Amino acid sequence: MRCIFLDLYKKNKLKQFLLFILLVWASVVKAQKIDSIFVHLYTDSLKKGTFNYINIDGRLTNGRWLPLDTADITFTTSAGQFRGNSLWIDQDFKPEKVSVKVVLKNNPAQQKEFDIYVKQQPDNGRLKTTNEILEEMKQSKRKNGKP
Repeated sequence: MRCIFLDLYKKNKLKQFLLFILLVWASVVKAQKIDSIFVHLYTDSLKKGTFNYINIDGRLTNGRWLPLDTADITFTTSAGQFRGNSLWIDQDFKPEKVSVKVVLKNNPAQQKEFDIYVKQQPDNGRLKTTNEILEEMKQSKRKNGKP
């Protein structure tokens, strides 16, 4: 009987020890701080009449990268409105660029200010099909004298 209680006691101590190790590890992982923030845009200009995703990443003190959203950063802009990380630009917007400021919530000294140009030309609305592209390539080869 005493042996069963001793086994249970040892197993309970082992569980407590493992829980302690897990908590220590979680606090160390969480303790990584954002050392700097970077803007990584998916496009060279904003489109009017649509949401444009603004990708902000934080570099941690251990060198790893962390995508940041409105839980971590605050966006302000000279025009348009943000919904999460996406900036809406009205269809009738005339200026050539929008200024954006991003501030890290837990460290306001970490911030970025940047301009993003707004696409001025309308979209043609239609992309070429695969067959159209292949046909153009064939015609180009014929013009250059290649078989």
